[in-house]
Amino acid sequence: MKKRRRVRLFRTRRNRTARLSRDQEFPAKGAILREEGGRFIIELANSSSLVALLKTLSPMEETFPDIVDRAPDDIYL
Repeated sequence: MKKRRRVRLFRTRRNRTARLSRDQEFPAKGAILREEGGRFIIELANSSSLVALLKTLSPMEETFPDIVDRAPDDIYL
């Protein structure tokens, strides 16, 4: 079920702020704000690090071709 609620906007110094009620608190410390079709959408941002994300991935089973390491062309000299 999607909840819609009108929130109050106010200005703090040079920033525009939306005040959310206690029942709309985010369980995360950060969020991502994106604009889509004239709407602003707030999504929770995962606080995990890149290392934590990489630990969840399984190894790749692909084999990659060998790469020949050539000296760069001298076109800019």
